[in-house]
Amino acid sequence: MSPVTFSSPAPADADRYQRRADSCDVMLLLEGTFPYVSGGVSSWVNQIIRGFPHLRFGLCFIGSRRQDYGAPKYALPDNVVHLETHYIHENLSATQVVRSRGDAQAFAMMDQLHGMLRAYDRSDSTSHSALAAQLAELIPMMADGGKLDQDAFLFSKQSWDYLTAQYRTFCTDPSFVDYFWTVRIMHQPVWTLARVARQLIPARCYHTVSTGYAGFLGSLMKMQTGRPLILSEHGIYTKERKIDLFQSEWIRDNRNVFEKDASQIPYFREMWIRFFEALGRMCYQASNQIVALYETNRLRQVIDGAPPERTRNIPNGIDLPRLSALRAQRSEKIPPVLCLLGRVVPIKDVKTFIRAMRTVVNQYPEAEAWIAGPEDEDPSYAAECHAIAEGLGLLDKVKFLGYQKIDELMPKIGLVVLSSISEALPLVLLEGFAAGVPGVATDVGSCRQLIYGLSEEDQALGAAGDVVGIAEPQALAQAALKLLTDPQRWYAAQAAGIARVERYYTQEMMFGAYRELYDNALAEQGAAATGAAATALRCPVQH
Repeated sequence: MSPVTFSSPAPADADRYQRRADSCDVMLLLEGTFPYVSGGVSSWVNQIIRGFPHLRFGLCFIGSRRQDYGAPKYALPDNVVHLETHYIHENLSATQVVRSRGDAQAFAMMDQLHGMLRAYDRSDSTSHSALAAQLAELIPMMADGGKLDQDAFLFSKQSWDYLTAQYRTFCTDPSFVDYFWTVRIMHQPVWTLARVARQLIPARCYHTVSTGYAGFLGSLMKMQTGRPLILSEHGIYTKERKIDLFQSEWIRDNRNVFEKDASQIPYFREMWIRFFEALGRMCYQASNQIVALYETNRLRQVIDGAPPERTRNIPNGIDLPRLSALRAQRSEKIPPVLCLLGRVVPIKDVKTFIRAMRTVVNQYPEAEAWIAGPEDEDPSYAAECHAIAEGLGLLDKVKFLGYQKIDELMPKIGLVVLSSISEALPLVLLEGFAAGVPGVATDVGSCRQLIYGLSEEDQALGAAGDVVGIAEPQALAQAALKLLTDPQRWYAAQAAGIARVERYYTQEMMFGAYRELYDNALAEQGAAATGAAATALRCPVQH
């Protein structure tokens, strides 16, 4: 079997990023985020670690493939004592085929698990218990040499028989070859994560910032150690994966024109969605505390299987003293600059922002668009954005700046623009408000709450900008123009944003809520086992 892979920082950075410890207080489980990917979630992770300097943090980074990530984007805080990285889509090609018959009873148990997942009832607590208990029985078998180890999954006769039977029973796509490889690629990370769980250093509690693969690892750690698991979701992972999957072109649909039903999701797309939904349910059930950024997302978590009594809202908070100091650097004239701060990826819908700029520039020739964010996550999409800017004759008006320090940008811009098709509670809007910059955002996540206010008292503070529909470049352009060309309106929005962030979204409020979570988790004396020495798994569901 392929060994778990650990990354090696570039030699010049080796001292800065080489952290190894025997144990830690809080092990953060991070999928595709800090410290290797910049963005709102990564900034939040960095903020949380630095906000609790007395705690010793470990970082377990889970990525797709090593080549998908460059050097770390953040300096590691001093209280990060341990960092390890794992890539779940590496080593997919077999170097040595290990033939075996496989264990019939073990595969029968795996079949029962899949049956439970298909029949899962979100409202039935016995479904949770049965599913978790079955998983707890199966996980030990996945260890190297076990009845369901990776070799048994990849090469055994039992595995082949099981897979072909599943195909005949359930698959509505005619291609067995695509079915075969989809099942392999989808499930092989489960064995990688089970191996990671067995080797991870002991921690007093675990904190995952998503469901998905990181959340599944958190479920395994909860089973293995009995130590508390905290889940903080910024967006809803399964919802964002669905958006990605519906936009993905690599998922094939091999049905011919007579077999296709427009109302039916292609089988492999649906299969991926069900997989991520299952991972999400396992994480929700294993978590002691489940945090959402705002009420709509908390209710979505409950619908998706989170026990209501373990859920709560903790909004993001920003470093008010640091950002409010930037207001003094602003000139009296409103800068004619609309700035999108974020990764150049489809979910940010950068193309709509660029298209809106054609209208903005037509009516306000001084205006410029700054796009401040990395382009390396989806180079083809970034190239398309550049091409649209060129095609619209905006090469001198739309500037791609790459990653920029927010403290240097904020005094120079007139509007924060957020054109995303999905967000949670975007830090960048709050940071803009604190720095004295109103915003125009799409009606996603909690953007309406941030711009217009939530409670009556909050709404009385006024509008800190404007909200428009998704993928509506004309509406986005007109909303931006109304603010930029009307100083009275702009200054009123600035005042509302400052008042709102100072009253409801400070870092101190957020740290106070997380201090309570960490204190409770660290005070819990989880029954028994420690890290890799653990042998018996526990059902993560609280019976």
